[in-house]
Amino acid sequence: MTTIAFWKPYGVLTRFTDDDGRPTLADWIDRRDVYPAGRLDRDSEGLLLLSSEPELRGRLTASRHPRVYLVQVEGTMDEDSLDRIRSGVVVRGRRTAPAAVRAIDEPTWLPPRDPPIRYRASIPDMWIELTLTEGRNRQVRRMTAAVGHPTLRLVRWAVGPVTLHGLAPGAWRTLSPGEVDELRQELR
Repeated sequence: MTTIAFWKPYGVLTRFTDDDGRPTLADWIDRRDVYPAGRLDRDSEGLLLLSSEPELRGRLTASRHPRVYLVQVEGTMDEDSLDRIRSGVVVRGRRTAPAAVRAIDEPTWLPPRDPPIRYRASIPDMWIELTLTEGRNRQVRRMTAAVGHPTLRLVRWAVGPVTLHGLAPGAWRTLSPGEVDELRQELR
């Protein structure tokens, strides 16, 4: 059984094939015995776990384990906006679960995105760290938009105890048995 951590680059689909010829996981991962545990939108980047274990993939998709995102937003969020996200916001008629969120300095270690984020001198931006325990479709983007700060760049940093640490965009590594056990413990 194999589980890998992959830094999905921007613009890559979270699947191995695409009839339209867009970039997919097959362009980066030379294994065909692993499948994605969840999704990252094409315009999002960061940590994607893939596993050969159907049970683990199912638990990763259904569990309320923490997922940590580094998010560049348009404008400057004040404490009221951050508190609204902490309390949960209404997205598509349903309130999101409470989330942990805090303003952070720009992560200078993060490689530039290709293509780069559009820079506008008249509109400031800022970075936040957002931790969710639910995974609705485009949830981070919809939450920041609901408080008036559209997402410009979205990078998933961690899924439970597994992080991007030591990876570069497009790189992947096999998790050790100990890391997989720690991940399983998180999912209980």
